Amino acid sequence: MQNWLLPEFVEDMLPDEAWCIERMRAQFLDLLRKSGYQLVAPPLLEYAESLLIDGSAEKLLAGHPDDMDLRTFKLVDQLSGRTLALRADITPQVARIDAHLLNRQGVTRLCYAGSVLHTQPVGLTRTRELLQIGAELYGHGGLESDLEIQQLMLQSLALLGIKDVHLDLGHVDVFRALVSHAKLDKNIESELFVALQSKDSAALQSLAKPLDATLRNALLALPTLYGNCADVLAKARKLLPDYPGIGSALDDLQSISGKLQPLVSSVGIDLADLRGYHYHNGMVFAAYHAGSHDAIALGGRYDDLGKSFGRARAATGFSMDLRQLYRLLPPQAARLGVCAPHYEKLLSGGCPTKSLTGHPLDDAALRDKIAQLRAAGEAVVVDLLGDVTLRRELQCDRELVLRDGVWQVVAL
Repeated sequence: MQNWLLPEFVEDMLPDEAWCIERMRAQFLDLLRKSGYQLVAPPLLEYAESLLIDGSAEKLLAGHPDDMDLRTFKLVDQLSGRTLALRADITPQVARIDAHLLNRQGVTRLCYAGSVLHTQPVGLTRTRELLQIGAELYGHGGLESDLEIQQLMLQSLALLGIKDVHLDLGHVDVFRALVSHAKLDKNIESELFVALQSKDSAALQSLAKPLDATLRNALLALPTLYGNCADVLAKARKLLPDYPGIGSALDDLQSISGKLQPLVSSVGIDLADLRGYHYHNGMVFAAYHAGSHDAIALGGRYDDLGKSFGRARAATGFSMDLRQLYRLLPPQAARLGVCAPHYEKLLSGGCPTKSLTGHPLDDAALRDKIAQLRAAGEAVVVDLLGDVTLRRELQCDRELVLRDGVWQVVAL
Protein backbone atom coordinates (compact mmCIF):
# COMPACT_ATOMS: atom_id res chain seq x y z
CA MET A 1 0.00 0.00 0.00
CA GLN A 2 1.26 3.47 -0.89
CA ASN A 3 2.07 5.32 2.33
CA TRP A 4 0.92 8.64 0.87
CA LEU A 5 -2.66 7.48 0.40
CA LEU A 6 -5.30 8.78 2.82
CA PRO A 7 -8.15 6.81 4.43
CA GLU A 8 -11.49 6.74 2.65
CA PHE A 9 -13.53 9.95 2.95
CA VAL A 10 -10.50 11.81 4.30
CA GLU A 11 -8.84 14.30 1.99
CA ASP A 12 -6.35 17.14 1.81
CA MET A 13 -7.38 20.70 1.06
CA LEU A 14 -5.21 22.10 -1.71
CA PRO A 15 -4.29 25.81 -1.87
CA ASP A 16 -7.30 27.20 -3.77
CA GLU A 17 -9.81 25.42 -1.54
CA ALA A 18 -7.87 26.03 1.66
CA TRP A 19 -7.55 29.78 1.06
CA CYS A 20 -11.21 30.09 0.05
CA ILE A 21 -12.39 28.21 3.13
CA GLU A 22 -10.14 30.32 5.34
CA ARG A 23 -11.70 33.49 3.89
CA MET A 24 -15.17 32.03 4.47
CA ARG A 25 -14.26 31.22 8.07
CA ALA A 26 -12.96 34.75 8.66
CA GLN A 27 -16.09 36.32 7.12
CA PHE A 28 -18.35 34.14 9.24
CA LEU A 29 -16.54 34.89 12.49
CA ASP A 30 -16.41 38.61 11.72
CA LEU A 31 -20.19 38.67 11.23
CA LEU A 32 -20.65 36.81 14.52
CA ARG A 33 -18.28 39.17 16.33
CA LYS A 34 -20.22 42.17 15.08
CA SER A 35 -23.42 40.48 16.26
CA GLY A 36 -22.11 40.14 19.82
CA TYR A 37 -21.01 36.48 19.73
CA GLN A 38 -17.82 35.54 21.54
CA LEU A 39 -15.42 33.01 20.06
CA VAL A 40 -14.54 29.81 21.94
CA ALA A 41 -12.17 27.05 20.83
CA PRO A 42 -12.76 23.75 22.68
CA PRO A 43 -10.19 20.94 22.41
CA LEU A 44 -10.45 18.28 19.72
CA LEU A 45 -10.07 15.57 22.39
CA GLU A 46 -12.10 15.06 25.58
CA TYR A 47 -13.20 12.32 27.93
CA ALA A 48 -15.80 10.26 26.10
CA GLU A 49 -18.53 10.78 28.70
CA SER A 50 -18.37 14.55 28.13
CA LEU A 51 -18.89 14.23 24.38
CA LEU A 52 -21.34 11.33 24.26
CA ILE A 53 -24.05 12.86 26.42
CA ASP A 54 -27.62 11.94 25.57
CA GLY A 55 -28.78 13.56 22.39
CA SER A 56 -25.52 15.22 21.39
CA ALA A 57 -24.59 16.13 17.83
CA GLU A 58 -28.05 15.84 16.36
CA LYS A 59 -27.85 19.21 14.71
CA LEU A 60 -25.49 17.60 12.23
CA LEU A 61 -27.01 14.15 12.14
CA ALA A 62 -30.55 12.95 11.97
CA GLY A 63 -31.39 9.88 13.97
CA HIS A 64 -31.08 8.40 17.41
CA PRO A 65 -28.30 9.71 19.68
CA ASP A 66 -26.87 6.18 19.89
CA ASP A 67 -25.77 6.75 16.29
CA MET A 68 -23.33 9.36 17.55
CA ASP A 69 -21.62 6.80 19.73
CA LEU A 70 -21.00 4.75 16.58
CA ARG A 71 -19.74 7.79 14.70
CA THR A 72 -17.22 8.82 17.36
CA PHE A 73 -13.56 7.78 17.32
CA LYS A 74 -12.40 6.58 20.76
CA LEU A 75 -9.03 5.74 22.29
CA VAL A 76 -7.52 5.09 25.69
CA ASP A 77 -5.71 7.89 27.51
CA GLN A 78 -2.26 6.57 28.46
CA LEU A 79 -2.07 9.07 31.34
CA SER A 80 -5.35 8.33 33.09
CA GLY A 81 -6.46 5.03 31.57
CA ARG A 82 -9.85 6.57 30.81
CA THR A 83 -11.58 6.50 27.42
CA LEU A 84 -11.06 9.58 25.30
CA ALA A 85 -13.07 10.61 22.24
CA LEU A 86 -12.37 12.80 19.24
CA ARG A 87 -15.28 15.21 18.98
CA ALA A 88 -17.93 14.56 16.37
CA ASP A 89 -19.82 17.76 17.25
CA ILE A 90 -18.75 20.98 18.98
CA THR A 91 -22.16 21.91 20.42
CA PRO A 92 -21.88 19.79 23.60
CA GLN A 93 -18.47 21.32 24.28
CA VAL A 94 -19.85 24.84 23.97
CA ALA A 95 -22.72 23.90 26.32
CA ARG A 96 -20.13 22.66 28.82
CA ILE A 97 -18.22 25.94 28.56
CA ASP A 98 -21.41 27.96 29.10
CA ALA A 99 -22.48 25.80 32.05
CA HIS A 100 -19.22 25.68 33.98
CA LEU A 101 -16.38 27.82 32.71
CA LEU A 102 -18.37 31.00 32.01
CA ASN A 103 -21.27 30.29 34.39
CA ARG A 104 -23.14 33.47 33.48
CA GLN A 105 -26.70 34.11 34.57
CA GLY A 106 -27.91 36.22 31.66
CA VAL A 107 -27.84 35.75 27.91
CA THR A 108 -24.59 34.33 26.53
CA ARG A 109 -23.75 34.28 22.81
CA LEU A 110 -20.93 31.99 21.70
CA CYS A 111 -19.52 30.95 18.32
CA TYR A 112 -16.91 28.48 17.14
CA ALA A 113 -15.08 27.08 14.11
CA GLY A 114 -13.15 23.83 14.15
CA SER A 115 -12.70 20.33 12.79
CA VAL A 116 -14.90 17.41 13.85
CA LEU A 117 -14.28 13.77 12.99
CA HIS A 118 -16.75 11.00 12.12
CA THR A 119 -16.10 7.29 11.86
CA GLN A 120 -18.58 7.22 8.96
CA PRO A 121 -19.37 9.93 6.39
CA VAL A 122 -22.68 11.72 6.83
CA GLY A 123 -23.53 11.39 3.12
CA LEU A 124 -22.23 9.61 0.06
CA THR A 125 -20.19 12.62 -1.07
CA ARG A 126 -19.20 13.97 2.34
CA THR A 127 -15.88 13.88 4.15
CA ARG A 128 -15.31 12.29 7.56
CA GLU A 129 -13.50 15.45 8.67
CA LEU A 130 -15.93 18.35 8.71
CA LEU A 131 -14.98 21.95 9.37
CA GLN A 132 -17.90 22.85 11.61
CA ILE A 133 -18.85 26.45 12.27
CA GLY A 134 -21.77 27.60 14.33
CA ALA A 135 -23.34 29.87 16.90
CA GLU A 136 -25.18 29.17 20.15
CA LEU A 137 -27.38 31.48 22.24
CA TYR A 138 -27.92 30.58 25.91
CA GLY A 139 -30.16 32.00 28.61
CA HIS A 140 -33.25 33.00 26.60
CA GLY A 141 -36.19 30.72 25.87
CA GLY A 142 -38.37 33.09 23.86
CA LEU A 143 -39.19 33.36 20.20
CA GLU A 144 -36.85 36.35 19.86
CA SER A 145 -33.75 34.17 20.30
CA ASP A 146 -35.08 31.56 17.84
CA LEU A 147 -35.53 34.33 15.29
CA GLU A 148 -32.09 35.82 15.97
CA ILE A 149 -30.33 32.49 15.44
CA GLN A 150 -32.23 31.67 12.26
CA GLN A 151 -31.66 35.12 10.78
CA LEU A 152 -27.97 34.87 11.64
CA MET A 153 -27.68 31.49 9.92
CA LEU A 154 -29.30 32.84 6.74
CA GLN A 155 -27.20 36.02 6.82
CA SER A 156 -24.08 33.86 7.18
CA LEU A 157 -25.00 31.76 4.14
CA ALA A 158 -25.64 34.89 2.07
CA LEU A 159 -22.35 36.44 3.21
CA LEU A 160 -20.45 33.30 2.21
CA GLY A 161 -21.94 33.46 -1.29
CA ILE A 162 -24.58 30.71 -0.95
CA LYS A 163 -27.67 31.84 -2.89
CA ASP A 164 -31.14 30.41 -3.63
CA VAL A 165 -31.53 28.87 -0.18
CA HIS A 166 -34.71 27.06 0.86
CA LEU A 167 -35.52 26.98 4.58
CA ASP A 168 -37.57 24.24 6.23
CA LEU A 169 -39.11 24.85 9.65
CA GLY A 170 -40.44 22.25 12.06
CA HIS A 171 -41.48 21.99 15.69
CA VAL A 172 -40.93 18.82 17.72
CA ASP A 173 -43.47 19.96 20.34
CA VAL A 174 -46.29 18.96 17.97
CA PHE A 175 -45.26 15.30 18.02
CA ARG A 176 -44.35 15.51 21.71
CA ALA A 177 -47.83 16.79 22.56
CA LEU A 178 -49.47 13.92 20.69
CA VAL A 179 -47.41 11.12 22.22
CA SER A 180 -47.65 12.72 25.67
CA HIS A 181 -51.45 12.80 25.44
CA ALA A 182 -51.48 9.18 24.25
CA LYS A 183 -49.24 8.08 27.15
CA LEU A 184 -47.37 5.74 24.84
CA ASP A 185 -44.73 3.21 25.82
CA LYS A 186 -41.24 4.50 25.02
CA ASN A 187 -40.66 1.71 22.54
CA ILE A 188 -43.86 2.51 20.66
CA GLU A 189 -42.96 6.20 20.73
CA SER A 190 -39.56 5.38 19.24
CA GLU A 191 -41.15 3.25 16.51
CA LEU A 192 -43.59 6.05 15.68
CA PHE A 193 -40.68 8.46 15.46
CA VAL A 194 -38.85 6.19 12.98
CA ALA A 195 -42.00 5.69 10.90
CA LEU A 196 -42.61 9.43 10.69
CA GLN A 197 -39.01 10.20 9.78
CA SER A 198 -39.09 7.67 6.96
CA LYS A 199 -42.70 8.59 6.07
CA ASP A 200 -43.58 4.90 6.23
CA SER A 201 -47.38 5.07 5.95
CA ALA A 202 -47.93 1.35 6.45
CA ALA A 203 -45.90 1.21 9.67
CA LEU A 204 -47.52 4.41 10.90
CA GLN A 205 -51.03 3.05 10.35
CA SER A 206 -50.15 -0.16 12.16
CA LEU A 207 -48.69 1.65 15.17
CA ALA A 208 -51.53 4.18 15.38
CA LYS A 209 -54.31 1.62 15.01
CA PRO A 210 -54.77 0.96 18.79
CA LEU A 211 -55.14 4.70 19.55
CA ASP A 212 -58.38 6.62 19.72
CA ALA A 213 -59.62 8.21 16.50
CA THR A 214 -58.43 11.74 17.34
CA LEU A 215 -54.83 10.70 18.04
CA ARG A 216 -54.75 8.18 15.20
CA ASN A 217 -55.95 10.72 12.64
CA ALA A 218 -53.53 13.35 13.93
CA LEU A 219 -50.51 11.05 13.69
CA LEU A 220 -51.52 9.85 10.23
CA ALA A 221 -51.91 13.47 9.13
CA LEU A 222 -48.37 14.53 10.17
CA PRO A 223 -46.58 13.15 7.06
CA THR A 224 -48.95 15.19 4.87
CA LEU A 225 -48.26 18.43 6.69
CA TYR A 226 -45.36 19.77 4.67
CA GLY A 227 -44.96 22.40 1.97
CA ASN A 228 -46.03 26.02 1.69
CA CYS A 229 -46.20 27.68 5.11
CA ALA A 230 -49.69 29.17 4.83
CA ASP A 231 -51.19 25.97 3.41
CA VAL A 232 -49.56 23.68 5.96
CA LEU A 233 -50.52 25.84 8.93
CA ALA A 234 -54.13 26.16 7.78
CA LYS A 235 -54.36 22.41 7.23
CA ALA A 236 -52.66 21.65 10.57
CA ARG A 237 -55.15 23.79 12.50
CA LYS A 238 -57.98 21.74 10.98
CA LEU A 239 -56.47 18.26 11.31
CA LEU A 240 -54.60 18.42 14.63
CA PRO A 241 -56.31 18.44 18.04
CA ASP A 242 -56.07 21.52 20.22
CA TYR A 243 -53.76 19.91 22.77
CA PRO A 244 -51.52 22.07 24.97
CA GLY A 245 -48.39 22.89 23.01
CA ILE A 246 -49.72 22.29 19.51
CA GLY A 247 -51.50 25.63 19.07
CA SER A 248 -48.56 27.63 20.44
CA ALA A 249 -46.13 25.69 18.22
CA LEU A 250 -48.19 26.51 15.12
CA ASP A 251 -48.40 30.17 16.19
CA ASP A 252 -44.62 30.29 16.59
CA LEU A 253 -44.08 28.77 13.14
CA GLN A 254 -46.45 31.27 11.58
CA SER A 255 -44.73 34.22 13.24
CA ILE A 256 -41.18 33.10 12.42
CA SER A 257 -41.86 32.04 8.82
CA GLY A 258 -43.27 35.44 7.96
CA LYS A 259 -40.20 37.25 9.28
CA LEU A 260 -37.74 35.00 7.41
CA GLN A 261 -39.32 35.25 3.96
CA PRO A 262 -37.14 38.21 2.82
CA LEU A 263 -33.91 36.31 3.60
CA VAL A 264 -34.48 33.17 1.51
CA SER A 265 -35.84 32.02 -1.83
CA SER A 266 -38.58 30.03 -0.10
CA VAL A 267 -39.73 28.89 3.33
CA GLY A 268 -41.57 25.65 4.00
CA ILE A 269 -42.91 23.76 7.00
CA ASP A 270 -42.60 20.03 7.63
CA LEU A 271 -44.30 18.83 10.81
CA ALA A 272 -43.14 15.24 10.29
CA ASP A 273 -39.48 16.27 10.20
CA LEU A 274 -38.39 15.33 13.72
CA ARG A 275 -34.65 15.73 13.14
CA GLY A 276 -33.10 15.88 16.57
CA TYR A 277 -36.26 14.72 18.36
CA HIS A 278 -34.12 13.18 21.14
CA TYR A 279 -32.07 16.38 21.24
CA HIS A 280 -34.32 19.35 20.48
CA ASN A 281 -37.35 20.50 22.40
CA GLY A 282 -38.85 23.28 20.28
CA MET A 283 -38.47 24.81 16.87
CA VAL A 284 -36.03 23.15 14.48
CA PHE A 285 -34.85 24.34 11.07
CA ALA A 286 -32.74 23.27 8.11
CA ALA A 287 -31.41 25.13 5.08
CA TYR A 288 -31.26 23.43 1.68
CA HIS A 289 -29.64 24.18 -1.66
CA ALA A 290 -30.16 22.62 -5.07
CA GLY A 291 -26.46 21.73 -5.25
CA SER A 292 -26.54 19.44 -2.20
CA HIS A 293 -28.42 16.25 -1.39
CA ASP A 294 -28.17 17.02 2.32
CA ALA A 295 -29.12 20.03 4.41
CA ILE A 296 -26.38 22.66 4.29
CA ALA A 297 -27.13 24.09 7.74
CA LEU A 298 -29.10 22.73 10.70
CA GLY A 299 -30.23 23.99 14.04
CA GLY A 300 -32.91 24.34 16.65
CA ARG A 301 -33.73 24.73 20.33
CA TYR A 302 -32.15 22.34 22.85
CA ASP A 303 -32.95 23.60 26.34
CA ASP A 304 -32.18 20.31 28.11
CA LEU A 305 -28.60 19.77 26.92
CA GLY A 306 -27.02 21.72 29.79
CA LYS A 307 -28.70 19.38 32.27
CA SER A 308 -26.08 16.76 31.38
CA PHE A 309 -23.47 19.16 32.80
CA GLY A 310 -25.53 19.93 35.90
CA ARG A 311 -26.89 23.29 34.74
CA ALA A 312 -29.86 23.35 32.38
CA ARG A 313 -30.08 26.52 30.28
CA ALA A 314 -32.43 27.66 27.56
CA ALA A 315 -30.45 27.33 24.35
CA THR A 316 -30.75 27.52 20.59
CA GLY A 317 -28.15 27.45 17.83
CA PHE A 318 -27.07 26.32 14.39
CA SER A 319 -24.09 24.72 12.71
CA MET A 320 -22.80 24.02 9.21
CA ASP A 321 -19.82 22.50 7.43
CA LEU A 322 -17.56 24.93 5.55
CA ARG A 323 -16.18 22.17 3.33
CA GLN A 324 -19.70 21.32 2.19
CA LEU A 325 -20.50 24.99 1.56
CA TYR A 326 -17.31 25.47 -0.47
CA ARG A 327 -18.53 22.89 -2.98
CA LEU A 328 -21.66 24.96 -3.61
CA LEU A 329 -19.76 28.07 -4.66
CA PRO A 330 -19.22 28.79 -8.36
CA PRO A 331 -15.64 28.25 -9.59
CA GLN A 332 -13.48 31.16 -8.59
CA ALA A 333 -10.39 32.32 -10.43
CA ALA A 334 -7.29 32.22 -8.29
CA ARG A 335 -6.07 35.62 -7.22
CA LEU A 336 -2.65 35.97 -8.81
CA GLY A 337 0.23 37.93 -7.37
CA VAL A 338 3.36 39.83 -8.33
CA CYS A 339 6.71 38.15 -8.95
CA ALA A 340 9.74 39.95 -7.48
CA PRO A 341 13.27 39.22 -8.77
CA HIS A 342 15.78 37.30 -6.73
CA TYR A 343 18.62 39.33 -8.25
CA GLU A 344 18.51 42.97 -9.19
CA LYS A 345 17.34 43.36 -12.77
CA LEU A 346 18.66 46.25 -14.71
CA LEU A 347 16.97 46.97 -18.02
CA SER A 348 19.48 47.69 -20.68
CA GLY A 349 18.01 47.94 -24.09
CA GLY A 350 14.88 46.20 -22.77
CA CYS A 351 16.77 43.04 -21.78
CA PRO A 352 16.97 42.09 -18.08
CA THR A 353 20.43 41.04 -16.87
CA LYS A 354 21.48 39.65 -13.51
CA SER A 355 23.48 42.13 -11.53
CA LEU A 356 26.65 40.90 -9.93
CA THR A 357 26.57 43.61 -7.32
CA GLY A 358 24.27 42.03 -4.75
CA HIS A 359 21.00 40.52 -3.60
CA PRO A 360 17.77 42.40 -4.35
CA LEU A 361 16.83 42.47 -0.69
CA ASP A 362 19.83 44.76 -0.27
CA ASP A 363 18.02 47.19 -2.57
CA ALA A 364 16.09 49.54 -0.26
CA ALA A 365 13.87 50.75 -3.10
CA LEU A 366 12.89 47.19 -3.99
CA ARG A 367 12.20 46.33 -0.34
CA ASP A 368 10.00 49.43 -0.01
CA LYS A 369 8.08 48.58 -3.19
CA ILE A 370 7.45 45.01 -2.00
CA ALA A 371 6.28 46.31 1.40
CA GLN A 372 3.91 48.82 -0.27
CA LEU A 373 2.36 46.15 -2.48
CA ARG A 374 1.88 43.74 0.41
CA ALA A 375 0.37 46.48 2.58
CA ALA A 376 -2.11 47.11 -0.24
CA GLY A 377 -3.14 43.44 -0.14
CA GLU A 378 -1.07 42.12 -3.03
CA ALA A 379 0.77 38.81 -2.85
CA VAL A 380 4.42 39.41 -3.77
CA VAL A 381 6.49 36.27 -4.36
CA VAL A 382 10.27 36.35 -4.62
CA ASP A 383 11.42 34.27 -7.59
CA LEU A 384 14.24 32.22 -6.05
CA LEU A 385 14.99 30.23 -9.20
CA GLY A 386 14.80 33.00 -11.75
CA ASP A 387 13.37 30.58 -14.32
CA VAL A 388 10.82 32.37 -16.52
CA THR A 389 9.21 29.07 -17.57
CA LEU A 390 8.26 28.34 -13.95
CA ARG A 391 6.69 31.71 -13.20
CA ARG A 392 3.10 30.42 -13.46
CA GLU A 393 3.81 27.93 -10.66
CA LEU A 394 4.38 30.96 -8.44
CA GLN A 395 0.73 31.97 -9.09
CA CYS A 396 1.80 35.34 -10.52
CA ASP A 397 0.55 37.26 -13.52
CA ARG A 398 2.74 40.34 -13.03
CA GLU A 399 6.34 41.07 -12.15
CA LEU A 400 8.45 43.81 -10.68
CA VAL A 401 11.02 45.29 -13.08
CA LEU A 402 13.42 48.19 -12.75
CA ARG A 403 12.74 50.85 -15.37
CA ASP A 404 14.35 54.27 -15.40
CA GLY A 405 15.57 53.69 -11.86
CA VAL A 406 12.05 52.92 -10.52
CA TRP A 407 10.59 49.50 -9.60
CA GLN A 408 7.37 49.03 -11.55
CA VAL A 409 4.69 46.33 -11.80
CA VAL A 410 4.21 45.05 -15.34
CA ALA A 411 2.26 42.17 -16.83
CA LEU A 412 4.10 38.90 -17.37
